Amino acid sequence: MTSIGTSLRRLAYSDRASGLLMLSFAMAGLLLANLPITSGALHHFSETHIAIPWTNIDLPIAEWAQDGLLTLFFLVVGLDLKQELTTGSLSNPRKAAVPMIAALGGMVAPPLVFLGITAAFHSLQGGSETVFSQISQGWAVPTATDIAFSLAVLAIFAKGLPGALRAFLMTLATVDDLLGILLIAFLFSSLSDWYWFVGIAVCALAWYLLCRMRKVPWIIVGILGILTWVMMFEAGIHPTLSGVLVGLLTPSREIHGETTPRAERYHDRLVPLSSLVALPIFAFFATGISLQGFSAAVLVSPLVIGLIMALVVGKPLGIMLVSWATVHWGRLKLADGLRVRDLWGLALACGIGFTVSFLIASLAFAGSDYVGEARLAVLLGSLLSAAIAGVVLSRQARRFADSQKHETDIVG
Repeated sequence: MTSIGTSLRRLAYSDRASGLLMLSFAMAGLLLANLPITSGALHHFSETHIAIPWTNIDLPIAEWAQDGLLTLFFLVVGLDLKQELTTGSLSNPRKAAVPMIAALGGMVAPPLVFLGITAAFHSLQGGSETVFSQISQGWAVPTATDIAFSLAVLAIFAKGLPGALRAFLMTLATVDDLLGILLIAFLFSSLSDWYWFVGIAVCALAWYLLCRMRKVPWIIVGILGILTWVMMFEAGIHPTLSGVLVGLLTPSREIHGETTPRAERYHDRLVPLSSLVALPIFAFFATGISLQGFSAAVLVSPLVIGLIMALVVGKPLGIMLVSWATVHWGRLKLADGLRVRDLWGLALACGIGFTVSFLIASLAFAGSDYVGEARLAVLLGSLLSAAIAGVVLSRQARRFADSQKHETDIVG
């Protein structure tokens, strides 16, 4: 049993393995949603409702995967953010300044590209203002970077490249996650009665105090986490953010004579559940898009083209332009041995939106016919970004290996 647990933990912490697992589930969801023999059963299962007694919460299974299971992913993100802000790469803003500012560039450029392309299509095709207004609601979809997939691409194609590249991506993606969380909180919250917020505050305070006790009462803490999720839902705040809230309230420095911070330990224990259960199941339902209602024309629709270009072009362009400006005009420095041009492959990998982009697409187009188009565009844009990043990173790795060999020959 111990060996199985060790193997699963090793799988969860492998950037390559966890990324490929999530991609496999995503492809399985797309396939099963379009095979005549399975599409009906999958649709029926996805739309089966499960309610929580004595609450207003009654969601189909597909939404439980999105709003429930994904909370576990956001809890891991919250714990990681707390540790990074306290003792990690974000604790020294000057040292992490370039990737932090580059993350802002990577958040601003994709919406501009998306809105520019959809506006151009609207002008050329003479579409109605109503249609353009509906499509433009998806401007936030391409802002996210999927850290699991982008790290998987680096692990597969960037062998031998400096470790500083991975550190740059980790810092950039962490800030990207934080900005994505703020977007979800501000754009997709519909605030409800005030007393739910009092309940959230009480739960947060109780979590803060319980997680600092010498012996943590896990049954009470678990119930508290569920209560926080329910109150977030009832308050009109997207419930996955409850994971971020409790993660940020967890101690990130050693207490009671412990050798490692609790935020770090809890993060390490939850990563296997997040990487091997929550994210693959979410990816399965998120990509369960029936293509029967689509024609080939969907591939050149303003929404699809706009989102693909925003991910494939807008994201890396924003990261590269801001990185160049901060280094050349802002006089900030990259890690030793890195140049701005070395960031191209990494920036392209940041165009892999996937998890959070799927979530934002579902929220931005909730109840709209555009949600299927938006998810398809995110899938295609992410796969295209991964393919281009893989080619660029492979070439970079070969050039770096050749230069290292050349230097060794000269020294020899």
